Amino acid sequence: MNRRRIAETRGRRAELLAAAWLILKGYRILARRARTGAGEIDLVAARGRVLAFVEVKARRTAEAAAYAVTPRQQTRLARAASAWRGRRPRFAMLQPRFDLVIVRPWRPPRHLRAAFRPEGAAALGLF
Repeated sequence: MNRRRIAETRGRRAELLAAAWLILKGYRILARRARTGAGEIDLVAARGRVLAFVEVKARRTAEAAAYAVTPRQQTRLARAASAWRGRRPRFAMLQPRFDLVIVRPWRPPRHLRAAFRPEGAAALGLF
């Protein structure tokens, strides 16, 4: 197997584990690998009045995962979230939030609520 395929498989497993973790925490998964013209969102989940756009990172350490979500990636995620939400008016009343789920070897996933607030998110009507 080549490196790209290994990384793809690891990413899919991490997303599956993150989705299961969120379900155990009471979230409803609305979309996995949601594709928009602005990019892809790993998970879209809802709980109560919150609509969480979740980035999943599989890394050896929590610090490496947190640093992997660059400002550029945050902006791309905000655009993708705006596009996803714009096509689904029934979710307009939910409060958007950008979460991070960190998946590390041999540890339970770590869910960071409101992990970041992308620049430009307000201009896109997200906040």
